[in-house]
Amino acid sequence: METAPAPQPLPQRLDVRYFDGRSSRPHAAQAWFDGAHLMLGTPEGERRVDAQRVQWPERTRHGPRIALLPDGGSFQSHDAAAWDAWVQGAGHRDGVVVRLQQSWRGVLASLAVLLALTGAGYLWGLPWLARSVADHLPDSVENRVGDAVAAQLQAYAKPSQLPVQDQRAIEQAWQQMLGAHTAAQATRGVTVRPSRLLIRSSTAIGPNALALPGGTMLLTDDMVRLLRNDPKVIAGVLAHEQGHVQHRHGMRMLVQLGVLGAVTSLLWGDYSGVLATVPLWLGQAHYSREAEREADSYSVAMLRDAGVSPAIMVDLFDRIELFQRCGRAVLAPGPVEKGAAPCQPSSPPDGRAEDRVFSGLGFASHPAGEERKAFFLAATP
Repeated sequence: METAPAPQPLPQRLDVRYFDGRSSRPHAAQAWFDGAHLMLGTPEGERRVDAQRVQWPERTRHGPRIALLPDGGSFQSHDAAAWDAWVQGAGHRDGVVVRLQQSWRGVLASLAVLLALTGAGYLWGLPWLARSVADHLPDSVENRVGDAVAAQLQAYAKPSQLPVQDQRAIEQAWQQMLGAHTAAQATRGVTVRPSRLLIRSSTAIGPNALALPGGTMLLTDDMVRLLRNDPKVIAGVLAHEQGHVQHRHGMRMLVQLGVLGAVTSLLWGDYSGVLATVPLWLGQAHYSREAEREADSYSVAMLRDAGVSPAIMVDLFDRIELFQRCGRAVLAPGPVEKGAAPCQPSSPPDGRAEDRVFSGLGFASHPAGEERKAFFLAATP
């Protein structure tokens, strides 16, 4: 006697609201799975749809559950629990992303991973990208960029007002140091990138030395006065700027600014120019400090090659501290030296204009003076 086959369970049916894609009026319907097909019992009759062609939008904690049909129709249910049980009973599983979104632990873990990846890209990825791009740019491109920057600075930097003999002494001391360093580097198989020194007068820029893309180095009269026209210390400052030229920091900075600006615009759009500028300049300040340390290391090597003690750079930082305390009074001829009576700033009490200019053009991004003093002293034999 043959045993009758066990009856197959009936497919689980779900009451849904069906939209045919031609009108906005819903129709009462039922949905169920028949093997690899989705079945819909509609007022127009039964429909059979390949289940793989049905789109299942991400489910959320609130709102109806929806499925999209290939012909533009759809069906939905406001009974989320019944829908989820019906879909899971048919073997449909949410993707990893959806499951993570439904779990607060998953959301926190995803946020932590995102922050870690963003931080890693910010600290290491972007500097690496900027270095790679800058190092592969032709010199002609960098020179054109440097010429454009120099042209913009002409409005703020006029021909030097220093005596001609002082300018010649500075140029001579610098060329001696550069020549000794170039010869030493040649024995090591290293080529020193070409540079050009310009001495300019600029009260807007103040005491400063700048390295532009393409190798142009700008030294201001006020920096010469700040350093009491000491050729060796001035040459040490220029050795630091040569480090920027050698490592193409100017182009790297421009690349970083471009990438940071693009990312900032993607995050903030045009919603707030002020708000968008904050992460841009915060990021650039960090990279500038890293570049300054790299340039300091290069200046130590250059000073050693020229037979000059790196300890002379301590005088630079002492003079910087004096300028920050005394303002432009320290640039005038006279015995205003470290350890003298505290200076009385002539600027308004809400902040000296000299300090703002001095900070805004590079020195704010430099590592702390005491840290840099210790670095140069430690490098002294």
